[in-house]
Amino acid sequence: MSDIENRRPGASAQSDTVKLVYLLNFASFIVGITALIGVVIAYLKRGDADALAASHYTFQIRTFWMSVLYVAIGTITSFLLIGFLILFAWLIWAIIRNVKGFIAIGEGRAMDDVNTWLW
Repeated sequence: MSDIENRRPGASAQSDTVKLVYLLNFASFIVGITALIGVVIAYLKRGDADALAASHYTFQIRTFWMSVLYVAIGTITSFLLIGFLILFAWLIWAIIRNVKGFIAIGEGRAMDDVNTWLW
């Protein structure tokens, strides 16, 4: 049987919602409010999700809250100029996390370690 035949009926819809949240996270680099919309969706969908989607939702939620922390620290310390380095490091970190997650859901893989602070 092919991979398509082995999929459960709701798996594609869950995968599409996970991808939507990643896309909202990418859009947040331009329009910040989309990250908030994405994390609300992740919180709402995580309870009914299968293990694959739930791992991605948890990863996305943690990415959001860690981003809030890093951006707050970077903003507060920006008057010391080190804050700009922190914000730049956050940007690279957030892009890598979102690309890694988007590729993983595209390949049908769960996130390896949803509790990591790195990527």
